[in-house]
Amino acid sequence: MRIEDAYMDRNLAMEVVRVTEAAALSASLLVGRGNEKEADQVAVDAMRRALNALDIEGTVVIGEGERDEAPMLYIGEKVGTGKGPKVDIALDPLEGTSITARGGPNALAVVAVAQAGGFLHAPDVYMDKIAIGGGLPDHLVDLDAPVGENLKNLAKAKKAEPSDLQVCILERPRHVELIAKVRETGARITLIGDGDVSGVIATSQPESGIDMYIGSGGAPEGVLAAAALQCIGGQMQGRLLFRNDDEMQRATRIGIKDFSRKYSTDELAHGDVMFAATGVTTGAMLKGVRRFAGGAITHSVVMRSKSGTVRMIEAHHNFRRKPLADG
Repeated sequence: MRIEDAYMDRNLAMEVVRVTEAAALSASLLVGRGNEKEADQVAVDAMRRALNALDIEGTVVIGEGERDEAPMLYIGEKVGTGKGPKVDIALDPLEGTSITARGGPNALAVVAVAQAGGFLHAPDVYMDKIAIGGGLPDHLVDLDAPVGENLKNLAKAKKAEPSDLQVCILERPRHVELIAKVRETGARITLIGDGDVSGVIATSQPESGIDMYIGSGGAPEGVLAAAALQCIGGQMQGRLLFRNDDEMQRATRIGIKDFSRKYSTDELAHGDVMFAATGVTTGAMLKGVRRFAGGAITHSVVMRSKSGTVRMIEAHHNFRRKPLADG
């Protein structure tokens, strides 16, 4: 067994969860305080420090930007001690900056790790997405099919009616027509202000009540969501959306050649994928950080595609003790 494989088999995700915990704990100090930029910056700073403590030779391939500008964990940034395996990292230190600033639900700190080459190197542009949960026939829904057809096929596979289905959509002006078409089918809708990573993941969680996610959001978030689905099960398709020549040029620089390509879950994230997320504010998937005098409690999920393991972790942090070297 190669050293890299042995290290991955130690389940790097169990170490990565400390990274998401660090970002979530820092961001939790800004919940409801109305400052999106500061909340994002403290999460970025905490995540960078925690990543640089890991024995990995990591490259950020999905990050907060495409240039070396503080405070971003930018695409191409090298992280880790440089003493471990080469891995690609997809991350969002604070998925839901405006949620956090408002004190709303579903804000997360998210990191996914794969062996080098495991993630689509997506530019920071929009992506059109459709996702459903696991245990369903392959190719059941299609990004290019009418929304009514997709909902009809999904309802049939679930032995239900379209009116039994719940669809998650980002509440944006660009989705007005899409929302109207979903309503025409009789399906119900959950509109979310931000947080489409958790929206996609919700399709694979029966307790969420979400049957489908559809609409456009950030491409980086699309890769992160696909990484989670590789671990927990589910189907997703995505297509990059470009608003101008500058965005196309940025895509070209990182190797995107077919601007109209439709990516499957496997093309967005593949191989031995590990995913960790910690709740900043309480949502459908995770409880948010609970702070109290001298400490805090965090709730995280850790998943791995190789084993299909999903671990829910409640961590109690004692701020009065000097942190140990091993966390």
